Amino acid sequence: MRRVFFKLAVVMLGCSSIAAASSATLLLEEPYGKLGFFTATGHAAVYLSGVCAESPLVVRHCAPGETGIVLSRYNGVAGYDWMAIPLIPYLYAVDRAEDVPLFADAKMVNLLRDRYRRKYLSDIVPDKNGETPGGNWYELVGSSYDRAIYGFEIETTAQQDDALIRKYNALPNRSHFRTVSNNCADFTKDVINFYYPKALRRSVVADAGITTPKQMAKTLVKFNAHHPELQFSRLVIPQVPGDLPRSSAVHGVVESFFKSKKYIVPSAIVSPIFAGCVAAVYVGSGAGHFDPAHNAMVFVAGGDPEKPLAREDRREYQHELKSLVAETSANASAASADKAWEKLQSKAQTGFDDQGRPVLEMTVDGNIVRVGVSAANILNGSAPPQLVRQLLEARLQSELRRSPANGISESEVSRDWKMLQQTVTGDENDGRLAAVRPAPRTEAIRGNRP
Repeated sequence: MRRVFFKLAVVMLGCSSIAAASSATLLLEEPYGKLGFFTATGHAAVYLSGVCAESPLVVRHCAPGETGIVLSRYNGVAGYDWMAIPLIPYLYAVDRAEDVPLFADAKMVNLLRDRYRRKYLSDIVPDKNGETPGGNWYELVGSSYDRAIYGFEIETTAQQDDALIRKYNALPNRSHFRTVSNNCADFTKDVINFYYPKALRRSVVADAGITTPKQMAKTLVKFNAHHPELQFSRLVIPQVPGDLPRSSAVHGVVESFFKSKKYIVPSAIVSPIFAGCVAAVYVGSGAGHFDPAHNAMVFVAGGDPEKPLAREDRREYQHELKSLVAETSANASAASADKAWEKLQSKAQTGFDDQGRPVLEMTVDGNIVRVGVSAANILNGSAPPQLVRQLLEARLQSELRRSPANGISESEVSRDWKMLQQTVTGDENDGRLAAVRPAPRTEAIRGNRP
């Protein structure tokens, strides 16, 4: 009998471990580009760590080693309402975390997205006359090149995942997207509320009844405050360094109107009473008090989330990088290292090496050289060390002045600094470089392990 009870206890503990391993993460994504100019509400999606994709339209339980999917509603993508994309491709348009470009431009991003489309999405988004099609399909992959993303993770169970899988595989998947009443935030609300009924709700006052991504994040944080027994964590997924415009802060409807001069100033001139009402709603709703980056860990592709780089370490890295760039680059300053690299990269051809990792082909002194642009191949190409150094200087400069200030991890900066150290001509153990490597202060948290 003791053996029977012991085996039963082991099975129960195993089931408990599996159940606790699942989570749902609300992704609050910053606005960018022309759409961000007109509305600053951004985008919302849900990352499910225990659910994976049989195809973009069919979901299943994850096998060991798989990292889950991002579910989101899209407008005008092959007539479907939602699609399921694995986490790393959704963020970076590559299959492996080590293949993420260290510094990306529009050509590189378009190439990565189109390669992923041709490999995995061609049945849904086929070529148009043999060429890459237009449309919104690009939103399916590579989101972290366009914007910073904030995650709000809450624990789930395998039983909840199983019920969601049955539901979404059974429902007809046909688009009924409507900007005001059935948008991406409405879809996110429905998914989270499937796990925890009535956890998320829209705001009639702050958002004029429209469901917004920021309101969904706010209400999930409030839900957790009332349910502290549920494991909950916050993280920031930084925008990939590069020459693409940086995304902007995410707002609600009234907040977006109030903080935009192109809207509030004309309104104040035409109708001061209306503008005063907008200001009163903004202040009364507390819309400006919610900081999505508050107490957030930093997402690290290929590892566990970490504490942000300490402020004093950040300043030390910035100071040493400025000195290094001034010494090693005759015509560049620390303030323009990324701009100098952008010009070089704009003239290069993008491609892939034998392992499928991204590279740049450049002409140097009449010879074509290949520069690896991911952490896995940057030191393995035929490029002169000074070219590699310029890329790493641009990467580090962009990282160290990143907004939000806590969107940078110790491990990635330390990795990039060590690679930069290896490119310093004549002294791979340059004391100046080694001196600024602070002792790691990383701290892992549960879940979201890509």
